[in-house]
Amino acid sequence: MMKVRRCAVVMLEPRERAAFDFTLLAQGGSGLYSVVEWVALAPHLGAEIVLTADETRVLGELSPSKWIELEELAATHPRDVLDALVEKGLLVADGSETAARDARVRGTYWRPAAAVMHAASRWQGVDSRQRARDFAAHSDKPILDHLGAPPPPARERVAPEQRQPLPTPEPTPFDALLLKRVTCRNYDTTRTLGLAEFSAVLHRTFAARAVVETAPGVHILKKGVPSAGGLHPTEAYLLVQRVEGVAPGLYHYHPIDHALEPIRMLAPDEAQALARTFVAGQDYFAQAHVMVVAASRFHRNFWKYRTHAKAYRALNLDVGFLSHTIYLSSTELGLAAFITAAINEVDIEQAFGLDPLEEGPLAVCGFGIRAAQKNEVEFDPLGAVWSEATA
Repeated sequence: MMKVRRCAVVMLEPRERAAFDFTLLAQGGSGLYSVVEWVALAPHLGAEIVLTADETRVLGELSPSKWIELEELAATHPRDVLDALVEKGLLVADGSETAARDARVRGTYWRPAAAVMHAASRWQGVDSRQRARDFAAHSDKPILDHLGAPPPPARERVAPEQRQPLPTPEPTPFDALLLKRVTCRNYDTTRTLGLAEFSAVLHRTFAARAVVETAPGVHILKKGVPSAGGLHPTEAYLLVQRVEGVAPGLYHYHPIDHALEPIRMLAPDEAQALARTFVAGQDYFAQAHVMVVAASRFHRNFWKYRTHAKAYRALNLDVGFLSHTIYLSSTELGLAAFITAAINEVDIEQAFGLDPLEEGPLAVCGFGIRAAQKNEVEFDPLGAVWSEATA
């Protein structure tokens, strides 16, 4: 006998789509009509599931905690609807692979809304530059005609004369460093990044300066950046292309030992193709000497902040702190860096062997040697990096 229960996390979205009917066209109309359907979003499935009205109703009546015989449920619910929900993975059968994935959602202590948002925003096989080209090819209107005017660059709460001016600080070397922090889209593919510089950026950003046992079996880390509870759940997975003494390939950085853990070696052309896939076709980022995938170990954070409303936000803060440290560390060494959230998460997960319910990328950073000539546009309005001669 099969025992079942509803999956732990599922959200339903009533979604409208356009459909076409020749009969309506023959009657003198456009042939178009709207259809409203219920779409189930469940992180353990990794795909959107369209439900019928009966499936939606029955799903809302099923327990996510109590295992019950399917035959017993069939006494009060239509058997064909129950079978359809099992087939679609929303009603999970005890002992099945679907139930095992559902158990990982439960055991990681996801906040349901965060789990759905994270799962629903992952990309696979997206080429963002091609999408932009396709949009431009099918549009003869300027961007403002499509999007309307943007919000103003700064929020103004009072009239200018009511503002209290603040003193401008005296410039320091830190100010100069901040000014030179320019996102790089032009990397020198003919040069190899030095091992010392490569190691320094990783150490300053990700290395644990101390490991403290605050309770039996509970260890927190001291790094160069803050993290909620000192947990530091964000891991660094690397795609190395051109680094002295490090073969091209995929690696994991061990923050306590300050060491690389090889995962898979790559031929140079294979590494380049994979880099382009990681950053969704953004070729200028794919040229970086090193890519750093910032991947969150969700259970490491949610172990303490269980189903907490702010836990997922804390993970995003981690990535912000880490990425800016990569920027500043690289800039100080005369290198250049980038960060992008336009990434193919599913492709990255598959490359590194990550289970997206337990560990997944939130962004990709990179660093390396900036090219001498600017072929791709970079936002450097103060001319801190590019002079008129090189621009």
